[in-house]
Amino acid sequence: MIIVNAKAKTNSETIEALKDIINTLEIETKKERGCLEYAFSVDINNPNIVRITELWEDLNSLQDHLETKHVEIFRDALAQNPMDVEAHFYESKEIDYPG
Repeated sequence: MIIVNAKAKTNSETIEALKDIINTLEIETKKERGCLEYAFSVDINNPNIVRITELWEDLNSLQDHLETKHVEIFRDALAQNPMDVEAHFYESKEIDYPG
């Protein structure tokens, strides 16, 4: 499994400008082969932080996702409404609850 954990520092104006594009991106991405989870969320303690969580079956699925039209549209929108994004990518396997 591939995990993407990203954090974007931004402001309310940028979030509002990107809201519809992000909504479409989430809807379309969740239809993709290999997508297990894909979500944007606003940090409850800092509304200028957006967290992006992605779970993919494998690296090929993530790579295919990055070539889609909806990702291209999102990237174009980010160029006009920049966010300071820090993303980390992990290969992992699920384990049972340890408690």
